[in-house]
Amino acid sequence: MQTASRRTIVFNLPWDDAPIDLRHMFADEKPAGKRGFLQCRDGKMFFEDGTEARFWGTNFNSVANFPSHSYSEKVARRLAKFGVNLVRFHQLDGDWSTPNIFQFTKGKRLDNTRQLDPESMDRLDYLIHCLKQEGIYVYLDILTYRRFRTGDGVAEPEKLRPAARPYSNFDPRLIELQKEFCTQIWTHVNPYTGLAYKDDPVIVLSEIANENEMFGELGGIFEPYRTQLENRYLAWRRERKLPEPELPVNFKVLDAELLEFVVETMKAYYTEMYDHLKEIGVRIPITGTNWQVGGAALLESQRQFPFMDSHTYFYNWGWKPYEKRVMTDSMLGRLDPWYPSLTMMRVLDRPFFVSEWDHPWPNEWRAESVLNLAAVSALQGWSGTAIHTYRYDNREISDMIAIPVTSDALAGIPYRGGVFDTFNDPAKFGLFYHAAIILRRGDVKEAARTLEVALPGLRMADHTGNADTPDLIGGWNCTALHGAAETSKIGVRLPGAPEIAERQLKIDERIVPETATELRSDTGELYRNIKERYATIDTPRTKAAYGFLGRAGTIKLKGLTIRSLSDFAVIAFSSLTDEPLESSDNILLTAVGRADNSGATYNSNHTLQYSRGHAPILAEVIEAEIELDTKLTGLKISGINSEGLICGPVEEQIADGKLRFTLGGDFPSIYYLIQKV
Repeated sequence: MQTASRRTIVFNLPWDDAPIDLRHMFADEKPAGKRGFLQCRDGKMFFEDGTEARFWGTNFNSVANFPSHSYSEKVARRLAKFGVNLVRFHQLDGDWSTPNIFQFTKGKRLDNTRQLDPESMDRLDYLIHCLKQEGIYVYLDILTYRRFRTGDGVAEPEKLRPAARPYSNFDPRLIELQKEFCTQIWTHVNPYTGLAYKDDPVIVLSEIANENEMFGELGGIFEPYRTQLENRYLAWRRERKLPEPELPVNFKVLDAELLEFVVETMKAYYTEMYDHLKEIGVRIPITGTNWQVGGAALLESQRQFPFMDSHTYFYNWGWKPYEKRVMTDSMLGRLDPWYPSLTMMRVLDRPFFVSEWDHPWPNEWRAESVLNLAAVSALQGWSGTAIHTYRYDNREISDMIAIPVTSDALAGIPYRGGVFDTFNDPAKFGLFYHAAIILRRGDVKEAARTLEVALPGLRMADHTGNADTPDLIGGWNCTALHGAAETSKIGVRLPGAPEIAERQLKIDERIVPETATELRSDTGELYRNIKERYATIDTPRTKAAYGFLGRAGTIKLKGLTIRSLSDFAVIAFSSLTDEPLESSDNILLTAVGRADNSGATYNSNHTLQYSRGHAPILAEVIEAEIELDTKLTGLKISGINSEGLICGPVEEQIADGKLRFTLGGDFPSIYYLIQKV
């Protein structure tokens, strides 16, 4: 099929505003907290008034949690216009940040992390107030990157990693300091709301420790923590009348007894912290952590909590900044690019939340991820998601995908603030309108069929006990999960738990063949062609096609036909009224594909970045022939530029109940409004 030549337009999303405003669709949700505290029951999240809660969110990272008052007002309004209704406050305690929650500015030596900086707290307080007024809820992190110091009274502070992993899971002094922090922040009274954090229903979720677990972390523990843990393990064995092990205990080998001990140690830590939070009056749902290295063992350690949480990325974690290598794959060409790590941490009688996800720049196909995750989250009945990073700073600029705040100095993650900033990325944040509508309004139906993988234990039958935990049951080796998330509602069942789903699966019982070339939801609304690398969403109020549409030819949905002349594109329609698309007099159409900085250069197959480029951001013009069923007359199509101005009309024809037009002509944009005159 012939495809269009690649044209680009400048498309810089403003840092303080949004081209399209969705606030009218969710006006009855303001202020956040009006429906009471969040609660969990029957695998869902509900507010106290009985309204089911669904969140489409983002993370504020480090500095972004402490903006000026005027910035807070503008960013809260901007997020609400995009349809975002949750912000996770992440890395509040990261010491690379200026400010952070312990220190507003750098220069004076901070010898402990036992006081909250009053100026940092004032900014955080006002940010919460502004978000609340705009109907945006808060997920509050507790321990993420705190660097304990000499004045904290901990052993070997200079050797401890951020959050003191894994020692913060068992060392009494580190746990005492965590409790102290929790008491300080949760009982802190916000002068702008008049409520302590624990008493404000705008804060809806929290986890005890971010991505913090002991599995795979015990091979290199140092003194005095190693001896402390060994003594605890020996006492644990004596209580169970188990024989004395060979000394020193080899923590690199997780045999059956040591694995059970680690699970119980983590469970005891989470429970101690959870009980403390409840004692000081925190009323919201809390989980243990949000990672998946320990797989089923990690899930077992926090099974008692009200909700489950996990993270997923489609990203080359081996990329180092001096190499500037790029993961250029499309997730649509893989059987299951990122769902096994999520579904492994999901049990069906608890709500599930994804507090971090990303398919980051400079992968040129990253636009494929947003609608895929939103649609599958709705299909699964998950309670919400939050993309890993809105941004890492508060600069009042929007003219490029951000330059790095640092290189690989922050916990080994390359290009923090460059790779992960999304606030001005047309290819990802530009699609948040449709994603928020899909998930919050429930445009994609929940799956009709429910599946449950019955885990036989916490590790594979032929385990070796290696410290790197490859033999623990996880999303990587539980093949029953692979491909299933896009077809039916699915979770796992731990040993001894009651059956919930109508169908029970063994861990290697595939419902989707490894060689499958297509996936279709049991509702019929979602479809993905793995071989041709494209997918569709087909519901009454939202319809979309995304991926390599040029090679797919004519795509026919119910009441919509798309013939893309661009090789790669996301073309999405959402009704901005309660009416289906065929009866709606107000429709948002987004057409976006590749987007990158001006002057960004790569090798021929986009696997090596020579230059990250500069302002402004260039978005590829999507060219396509469209035919949309409509019961209305007098519909007009206007291109809307990044400032929210009409950049020109799109010539249309209405005949025989069909609206026909071509995208990418004289006035191209990524946004178009289809409205009755």
